[in-house]
Amino acid sequence: MTIEEAKTKLAEIEKKEIAYDHAAGILYYDGVTGAPAGTAENRGETLAILSEAQYALSTGDELTEAVEFLFAHKDELDPVTRRIAERKHKDIADLKKIPVEEYVAYTRLLNESESVWHKAKEENDYASFAPYIDKIVETQKRIASLVAPEKDPYDYQLDSFEEGLTKEKCEVFFAALSKEIVPLVKKVTSSKQVDDSLNQKLYPVAIQEKLSDELMAFMKIDRDHCMIGTTEHPFTTGFTKYDVRITTHYHEDNFLSSLFSVVHEGGHALYELGVSDNLTYTRPGGGVSMGVHESQSRFYENIIGRSKAFTSLVFPTLQKLFPEQTEGKTAEDMWLAANKSEPSLIRTEADELTYALHIMVRYEIEKKLFSGEVTSKDLPELWAKLYKEYLGIDVPDDKQGVLQDSHWSGGLFGYFPSYALGSAYGAQLLDKMEEEFDVFGAVENNETEKVNSWLREHIWQYGCLYKPTELMEKVFGKPFDPTYFTDYLKKKYAAIYGFEA
Repeated sequence: MTIEEAKTKLAEIEKKEIAYDHAAGILYYDGVTGAPAGTAENRGETLAILSEAQYALSTGDELTEAVEFLFAHKDELDPVTRRIAERKHKDIADLKKIPVEEYVAYTRLLNESESVWHKAKEENDYASFAPYIDKIVETQKRIASLVAPEKDPYDYQLDSFEEGLTKEKCEVFFAALSKEIVPLVKKVTSSKQVDDSLNQKLYPVAIQEKLSDELMAFMKIDRDHCMIGTTEHPFTTGFTKYDVRITTHYHEDNFLSSLFSVVHEGGHALYELGVSDNLTYTRPGGGVSMGVHESQSRFYENIIGRSKAFTSLVFPTLQKLFPEQTEGKTAEDMWLAANKSEPSLIRTEADELTYALHIMVRYEIEKKLFSGEVTSKDLPELWAKLYKEYLGIDVPDDKQGVLQDSHWSGGLFGYFPSYALGSAYGAQLLDKMEEEFDVFGAVENNETEKVNSWLREHIWQYGCLYKPTELMEKVFGKPFDPTYFTDYLKKKYAAIYGFEA
């Protein structure tokens, strides 16, 4: 076998793998956006068959032989092929440690779990969903023991979303945030609250859908390759850079909820759409990690979306679509409403300042689940205790508590810290971007392509070619530092609430 022959075989099989992923992803997207409730079992069987075929393809002799050959000759490869070979070598080795029956059973479990969660949340019935948490955690601990027996099982989960992330690093990171954010929250809550009456009126969903289209246009999202749907818990899925789907959830009495959901998921979509063409249909052809991915979505949602520049850009469209609701209101009113801060129950509705506290609650619970300190039966009480301790509020029911997020039903334990990490990355990105051009001036003038071009040049085009820490330090020109984020928050909220930073 020659290097060229091995590269050709690898590319051929990767394209098939991604086709399977595409098919499974479409089924998932359909299942959570519009499929009839009674189709879950049938969909689960289809996904199980697809996952078995994926497993066979991804651990087959043809792919293994090509990857082993390339890995053995990695010093002779171009950077892209070397990175693909290194990642595939690890992926194959890890996957082969998991019995195919376990792999397929886990796929079935997640499909069933997600279906049960949707119904449980709707009916405020935690008891029906609780057993799935225990089953998923036990399965993940078992998989971790097979793949990386030397690792703590929760470290294994964290690393799967943010390569190199550990509990130890999370403790240091969250301590740095807590030290500055907790007193800042107290300062804000003791200040006069801003007027958010603009968001207290009724905004018909059909017109909000038109607003979503306008928001995607402001962000310069390619609608030929990106669609928007509705679901209970908004998410983005990118199959390739040529097919990306985002979702939102509309509330007639809270138009800002969907507005920022669209901007957040749009940030994810832009990242996937911005990957270099030569990485398409390869495993590195998507975002490098959840932390970096969240840096893009939360950068757009909070740093851009909640800025005076963006609200000034959007407000005339809001007036045009909702003349009665916006009568007598200004872009300044929209900016203040968008940045109102107060402790709240729902993570996805949380303001930029208190958001990290919601993440800390989930991190503490996940740690305890994986260490065996608690099981699913303990979670409602623990959730309520931590919300009282961190945010000072009482949790009235499980629908607004432990059932509110879809992540655990889909097996995404270890994902939540990525949200806080992404927020902190975003503030340091802003500092670096502002060295080169007037970021908010570009946004206010509807020149968001300047922002996109900068992010495409420095982050998006590379897909997974770099490890997340390497990529971020390459962009920043220095190590990651969470004080950029806490300084940004202090300055921003001092301006909104009228106190000294």
